[in-house]
Amino acid sequence: MASSDLSLVTAALFALLLVAHGLIHLLGFAKAFHLADLPQLTQPIPRLVGALWLISAIFFLAAAASLLMNVRAWWAIAAAGLVISVVVIGTSWTNAKFGLLPNVVVLVAVVFGFLSQGPTSLRAEYDRDTGHALARAVMPEPLTDASLAHLPEPVQRYLRGSGVVGLPRVHNFYARMHGRIRSGPGARWMPFSAEQYNIVDQPARLFYLNASMFALPVQGYHRYVGASATMRVKAAGLVRVVDAAGGELNRAETVTMFNDMCVLAPATLIDPAITWEHVDARTVRAAFANAGLTIRAELSFNHAGELVDFQSDDRYQTASDGRGARRMRWSTPLHAHRAFGPVRLASRGEGRWHEPEGEYAYIELTIDEVRYNVSGR
Repeated sequence: MASSDLSLVTAALFALLLVAHGLIHLLGFAKAFHLADLPQLTQPIPRLVGALWLISAIFFLAAAASLLMNVRAWWAIAAAGLVISVVVIGTSWTNAKFGLLPNVVVLVAVVFGFLSQGPTSLRAEYDRDTGHALARAVMPEPLTDASLAHLPEPVQRYLRGSGVVGLPRVHNFYARMHGRIRSGPGARWMPFSAEQYNIVDQPARLFYLNASMFALPVQGYHRYVGASATMRVKAAGLVRVVDAAGGELNRAETVTMFNDMCVLAPATLIDPAITWEHVDARTVRAAFANAGLTIRAELSFNHAGELVDFQSDDRYQTASDGRGARRMRWSTPLHAHRAFGPVRLASRGEGRWHEPEGEYAYIELTIDEVRYNVSGR
């Protein structure tokens, strides 16, 4: 239920409930220590129980603050307040029995918080994987003009225009984004936010997504390490919507890994795993090899040398339940190039399927942040 897992509005409303519930608990503390005249509380409250009312209030208020600050352990703090709250309500049942109603809401949220943020969640797995992937220290040397000599002229122009010459070579990169996504041309759009880490030296792509479907929170984790990929999506942290793996997904995620390199980290295009073919002044073809898999793509540039499209016939469109896929042309039109620190990149783009019935965008996104050579988290 952290703001990264639901909308900010939902998180804010629940935080407001926690604050209100916590403040009400302060009445029990005030009654026990004679800090206010509270005739509506007819039952006496011993000081020890009053102290528990205070402790529960502190936990609820701390959970609200943690939720708004996107601290992932907020649910554990709220759970502690909930347990104490149930105990003290039981000791003052006549006056406090209606306090169980907000506690039911808190319980539901705590359960969701555990499922979506706890140690068995997709988020926790993503955090463990990224921590492991970023543990290796790197000392990148600068990218020079000589490093670009083997590249086709359009790619050289793209790298120079991106501003990467003279900057450190990229060994890993991080990106944060938001947008909307859908399962088909007639399906509802779902808002989403996402973040990812890509490791270049020992190829890996770790992508975590939060979305909302019919007001229900959805989490997804795409894991690509070596050339082995999995894709899992859960609704409300519990119901498994997609659970995909296998050779078709491995190839599809290899295409996506290369697309990330082209779009988010132009400096990585000097990688010897890429074989280039010059087509014309604005078009090149490339083959990217990783762990025995080779995928191919075509890159298109505009008159300014900016990357404006990426197309590949080596990606697979996964069925809505994650069981089965079909090979299909995939493209990512790009626009709104801007500076991300010293590097200039496209900030908006789409993912498009080119079905026999016609092409359509299934994802529209805006890049919010890009960082390179991130140290361990």
